[in-house]
Amino acid sequence: MPTSVPNPGSPSGSARDGEPEHLPFLLSQQQGQAARTLLGYIASLPLPGPDAQLLAVLVAIRAARGGSGKIIGQDLTGLRLNDDHGAVDALRNLGWQIADTVFTTDRTAPPTLVTVPELARESGHPLPLGKQARSRVSGWTTKTLAAKPLRKLPPAARLAGLFLAAHSTARLLAPIPSDLPEACRAALPSLLEKGFLAELSEDRCRLHPQLRHLSGMRLPNDEEKRQAPRGPAKASRGFRFDADAWTRWKDAASPALRRHVESIEHCTVCGLGRELVAEAFMAPSQPQFMSKQTKILYGQWKDAPPDRGSQAAAFTVAFRAEHGHGPSFRQLGQGMGWDVSHQLRGFVVQRLVANGWLTTTGTVPWTLRPGPAAQDHGITLPRARTAERVAHSPS
Repeated sequence: MPTSVPNPGSPSGSARDGEPEHLPFLLSQQQGQAARTLLGYIASLPLPGPDAQLLAVLVAIRAARGGSGKIIGQDLTGLRLNDDHGAVDALRNLGWQIADTVFTTDRTAPPTLVTVPELARESGHPLPLGKQARSRVSGWTTKTLAAKPLRKLPPAARLAGLFLAAHSTARLLAPIPSDLPEACRAALPSLLEKGFLAELSEDRCRLHPQLRHLSGMRLPNDEEKRQAPRGPAKASRGFRFDADAWTRWKDAASPALRRHVESIEHCTVCGLGRELVAEAFMAPSQPQFMSKQTKILYGQWKDAPPDRGSQAAAFTVAFRAEHGHGPSFRQLGQGMGWDVSHQLRGFVVQRLVANGWLTTTGTVPWTLRPGPAAQDHGITLPRARTAERVAHSPS
């Protein structure tokens, strides 16, 4: 059972009549995804501990566009690391270029230019962020670390706070991210004690309602709803859900396929109904005919989103870290902001698979992941997942 803190005070400011203040969300849905991509990138780096990882968050988000950014001594001091010099040396060991002027605390000193060579790539960029997303994620990082419950905690706890804020909501228990650095796990109880979290169990957590504005996982507002594709997919009228038949189908599936199916069926982030999941697996797949017009539209569209292959592959990695399974074609399109028809979206994904940026397990739904071309550019799942051969036998 989750441990709860029913009334830990007012971590983010005053509240009237015991109700939390509803501050505006700092991140949109897509910017929340960008924050998770940043943290996933940091978690993938061979760094010795939270000091270096926390500094890497600051440096990477500053240098995300173009490979270079500026930091001042006050930025470093504000991180309150246990060993500033050790953290800088750890980043230098990765080839990141940081001059000793970063240790200067004189407020009149010029900023230090820092360079991260792999963030200067023109293709296969590990942090494909637009200008606005970079700015918003940078601001979110600063404000999250400055939240009252985190301010005086050690680096491991503050780094954990960033990960949990990016992956959680104040409404539902969300899975603790699989790429949360191991050193951060021991610090999770302190986040509950200080009121950063409202609930915490072994593998799930919920943000305190007064910190909902820091959440990277949220429902879209009215403006985002107007700009997004139409609402959640529903089971088609031609499919009649039968709970007993669905149970028998799962009982007949291989253990790997069943685990995959139930990871989707019980995914609190997706919130899909059993009927929709059952239809995706039980209904016979229909071959999609791509009309000449769809191919013409693809030819007109394909040059608009640069690096769509690497971005789509990176999205599947971040999506899997949150959900425990890959995205559907529709979820990929929504996450990438592709405002295109169902037919064109299907053709786009087909081309990304054909070009090696994505791969999937036959016709098994929700198995999109980085393909060989993406892996050649360093875009891979955090670790080899033998379960990813999800149920190749029944498919």
